[in-house]
Amino acid sequence: MQTYNLITQTYKQYLLLAKMKMGLVSLTTLFVIACLATFAYASDPSPLQDFCVAVKDADAAVFVNGKICKDPNMVVAEDFFLSGLNKPGNTSNPVGSRVTPANVNQIPGLNTLGISAVRIDYALNGLNPPHTHPRATEILVVSEGTLYVGFVTSNPANPAIKNKLFTKYLYPGDVFVFPEGLIHFQFNVGKTNAVAFAALSSQNPGVITIANAVFGSDPPINPAVLTKAFQVEKNVIDYLQAQFWWNID
Repeated sequence: MQTYNLITQTYKQYLLLAKMKMGLVSLTTLFVIACLATFAYASDPSPLQDFCVAVKDADAAVFVNGKICKDPNMVVAEDFFLSGLNKPGNTSNPVGSRVTPANVNQIPGLNTLGISAVRIDYALNGLNPPHTHPRATEILVVSEGTLYVGFVTSNPANPAIKNKLFTKYLYPGDVFVFPEGLIHFQFNVGKTNAVAFAALSSQNPGVITIANAVFGSDPPINPAVLTKAFQVEKNVIDYLQAQFWWNID
């Protein structure tokens, strides 16, 4: 009987220890997942103080990931202010659009705050060409006119499946979201000029205009690379690389 009780007690202790280990593993797993989720969804680093007004790059003594902070005692209201987004941008260019940015380069108080904005003007048939923002999701609202907008997904895991295109016609008051890093565009299909405003989830979203980057880089990409990639004749690549690719920002 005594041996039986000892075995029973030992078994209960084993079960308790097993549950404690499982609980520890579960807590550890949750902690790791939480940490990974934080890294996965973070774009700009979170601020560690009320604000960190950016010092102009030309005045900075060092280069950092982002911008260094201005002495808080020297910060003024103008560091958080920008005027002029009520003024139309000049759309007299081949693509017929103009982006007016309001990011950390125009508003130094945006440094570390993880947000910026733009105004986009479109002439008749104006296009904001296919591009990506490598560091930001974009939410766009139409103020005037009619836009045909869309974005394309990243490469599917199954090579037999094509990248998927999501499109929508937008009218004044309509809102559309472009996920971070995905190629997207806006095209004025209305009978008047169009205007849109957008917010982006980074103080410095970055822009890669696809055609400019591929055909207008300096130095140029070797035509043999592009001929193979696009499966066209070399004279087509030569023609495209000879064009002047506009930067509308």
